[in-house]
Amino acid sequence: MKAALRNTWAVIVGLIAGGMLNMALVMISPYLIPPPDGVDVTDVQGLRQAIHRFEPRHFVFPFLAHALGTLTGSLIAFLLAVSHRSVWAYVVGGFFLVGGITAAFLIPAPTWFLILDLAGAYLPMAWLGGVLGKGIIMRRRTSRA
Repeated sequence: MKAALRNTWAVIVGLIAGGMLNMALVMISPYLIPPPDGVDVTDVQGLRQAIHRFEPRHFVFPFLAHALGTLTGSLIAFLLAVSHRSVWAYVVGGFFLVGGITAAFLIPAPTWFLILDLAGAYLPMAWLGGVLGKGIIMRRRTSRA
């Protein structure tokens, strides 16, 4: 039972850490790449009305927020889990994917961005989190030997 509790904790910590990074990147985005003049990015209705004025550069930080949040959360879950580490990394990626699908229905975005985001920011980043996690664990083991 201890392993199940630790694995659950790994997923929760991964989701929280990944979500915090995601939100931090989304919040700094308008300061680094300002939205078109007069667009309120804090209001979904304002986004819906002005989305046609957004350029591809305005979607860089949303993609990075989704990808890096998922990568971070998956890596943390992988490193904290005690068994089936890759599974827990993918569970975190799956949660973020569900969030991305939900956001795709709620927040307007061009089709090209939705395809790129849903196909590239979630499960591939969960996979990469597992790969990086395996490398970290292997380095720890070889440095101790």
